Amino acid sequence: MQTISWDDFEKVELRVGRIATAERFPEAKKAAYVLHVDFGAEIGVLKSSAQVTDLYSPEELVGRQVLAVVNFPPKQIGPLMSECLVTGFANEEGDVVLCVPERPVPLGAKLS
Repeated sequence: MQTISWDDFEKVELRVGRIATAERFPEAKKAAYVLHVDFGAEIGVLKSSAQVTDLYSPEELVGRQVLAVVNFPPKQIGPLMSECLVTGFANEEGDVVLCVPERPVPLGAKLS
């Protein structure tokens, strides 16, 4: 495992947002949703492609808080310009389980 400095870690903007909308992304190579995630007034709403279709429906994603990296450069994914990276962990079957705060926190809160 490669180590990084504390300064490197501090550059990563891991923020809490709330999924405002989730819709199927049929143009994606692997099954995915397009998420619009609200990070509050400072950052606003950012788009992301999320390969979480095995464990979540669009309806159950809306309103959930998630942890995302908001300072990667935008990335073109098919017709979508992804603006943030919603985080998660693969379970034993390889399905992605979202990384979420245990309790509600303010939108835009930074990981501390």
